[in-house]
Amino acid sequence: MKGARAIAQILKSEGTEYTFCFPANVVIEAGAEIEIKPIMARTERTAVGMADGYTRVNNGRRNAVVAVQHGPGVENTFGGVAQAFSDGTPLLVLPGGVPANRWEVEPSFDAARNYQYITKWAARINEVGRIPEFFRRAYTYLRAGRPGPVLLELPLDVTAAELPDDALHYSPVKPVRSLADPEMVQAAVAALLAAKRPLIQAGLGALYAEAWDELREFAELVQVPVTTTMVGKSSFPEDHPLALGSGGRSGPRPVAEWLRDSDFLFGIGASFTVSDYEAPILKGKVAAQVVADERDINKDYVTAFPLLGNAKLVLRQLIEEVKRQLGPDGRRGDEQVARAVKAAKESWLAEWLPRLTSDEEPISPYRLVWDLQQALDTRNVIATHDAGTPRDQMNPFWKALVPNSYIGWGKSTHLGYGLALAMGAKLARPDKTVLNLMGDAAFGMIGMDIETAARYSIGTITVVMNNGILGGYEKHLPVAHKRYGTRFLSGNYSKVAEGLGAWSERVERPREIIPAVQRAVRATQEGRPALLEVLTHEEPNLSIYW
Repeated sequence: MKGARAIAQILKSEGTEYTFCFPANVVIEAGAEIEIKPIMARTERTAVGMADGYTRVNNGRRNAVVAVQHGPGVENTFGGVAQAFSDGTPLLVLPGGVPANRWEVEPSFDAARNYQYITKWAARINEVGRIPEFFRRAYTYLRAGRPGPVLLELPLDVTAAELPDDALHYSPVKPVRSLADPEMVQAAVAALLAAKRPLIQAGLGALYAEAWDELREFAELVQVPVTTTMVGKSSFPEDHPLALGSGGRSGPRPVAEWLRDSDFLFGIGASFTVSDYEAPILKGKVAAQVVADERDINKDYVTAFPLLGNAKLVLRQLIEEVKRQLGPDGRRGDEQVARAVKAAKESWLAEWLPRLTSDEEPISPYRLVWDLQQALDTRNVIATHDAGTPRDQMNPFWKALVPNSYIGWGKSTHLGYGLALAMGAKLARPDKTVLNLMGDAAFGMIGMDIETAARYSIGTITVVMNNGILGGYEKHLPVAHKRYGTRFLSGNYSKVAEGLGAWSERVERPREIIPAVQRAVRATQEGRPALLEVLTHEEPNLSIYW
């Protein structure tokens, strides 16, 4: 068999359903021959984003595959892979490559060398007989330690070379999981129980480990409130009495209060990374940290109790240790903390309720977020946002009630990425209603891929907030905008979507939101993507308390 066929068979054995691709790569055809369906996007970055969303919703148990052309194809892919790397998505990128006689010859693009800083591992397969070895290593890196993308460059002469049928020895790679040091577990639990105002912060690692049941049991045993990072949102139910909500660039006021006043921070699958898009942690907090990657320990903050291991397994250790120190019921029945959390959340929500229920025209973005939740069965929804103000307006107020019902992202902030994530999530979970909230500027980056959704009957709901302006940039462009109108945008996006094959509608009044969303849901149930263009006003007020 040829090298390309061997690669396709390996991908099939690893459970690959789709090749997310654009525009040409030998893996596309080789995969199609053995029923790996190609999903051809309009741009390489969209292909990566779809693979990203598919992988996240599967918690990395299925690693999506991206296949792009050598040269300009893999060059255009860079931004999407950088986004996946920043948010820790374990997807496999397979660009084509020039044959060996053109390696190191300018201007040939060397993907393995140029991608090394935005992947866990980037390599070039240099011999057809080594294909199984390279893929075994690639899937090991995808399924061990901190999640992140892996790139294997496929030179044209390697994929065209012949490999004897009996030389393909490959078995699917099993995930690598580990427990933490038992002595450190004991010490961390003792310190947590001794703290006066502890706080648990859950991150992406809790989702990839599928540790939500253990996280809930642990929080209830110790009666400690829980906040999540933006990428960890949905790992803890936000209607739980101990749930504070998610802290990103914006977040509920109670998150800021507990982060400020807590004397012990316990991270579960959280990297404690300093970022403009993560709620800040004051220096000097005594911290315990459960992470799969040692590089996240003592990185930006001092970690007093490092617990290296899989979040699900380590949480089970922590639960057993709490029961050993406190008894089988722990602190269950003590509702003092839950009452404090409830009071803090009610006070904060009362402050924002006028905006969330506003009848203003153009429509308030907060009214839109509020009404979307009234119109949808949020337990059956996967919601995501785009970069910028849609993210900052949605994250604090959208209640994620079940695991993987929200895709929070944004340590890198590529406009338009949310739509691609939503499309990939819908392919992974066709039974769910998948919603993406984006701005008009973001639509300009990816809007043509509405046609991709229509072509493949990917029934997502895209809500475009059209305020005719590049929101949030007034402080960066005061003179340019005053003199030349630099922030102004224009367009009728519902007409664009209609022309691309989607069901679409334009919403101008608050009372129209819920009926329009219900009509959009019905359209997606018929396999059509739906786009709602909602005329909103620019809203500078954000729920930021840090």
